[in-house]
Amino acid sequence: MGKTVKKQRPVNLDLQTIRLPVTAIASILHRVSGVITFVAVGILLWLLGTSLSSPEGFAHAADIMDSLFVKFIFWGILTALAYHVCGGIRHLLMDFGFIEESLAAGTRSAHIAFGLTLVLSVLAGVLVW
Repeated sequence: MGKTVKKQRPVNLDLQTIRLPVTAIASILHRVSGVITFVAVGILLWLLGTSLSSPEGFAHAADIMDSLFVKFIFWGILTALAYHVCGGIRHLLMDFGFIEESLAAGTRSAHIAFGLTLVLSVLAGVLVW
């Protein structure tokens, strides 16, 4: 009646030996940066609301932003946002056919997105500090 299918798929359960391609890393980082950006929106809206509530609230928000740790967090949020935008533009260009859907083009566009994010991250660091 039916054919018996042999299951000859390789099984690799050692996660330390799996080497993901750059395109997979870029895709995973795009999702992670989206989650970071989503969570950061709530934090930044709270900070904006505090700063707009009263002159004392503005002084409190300014005191919060003067901390080195908070500046580092803010820089991280800006870096995640920059990567998410670069990765999103990369995906849009692929969806519209401006970047061919091959491994070489995907790898090249992922490296370009990483490079642009690095430049934008440095610029964000100059802005924050």
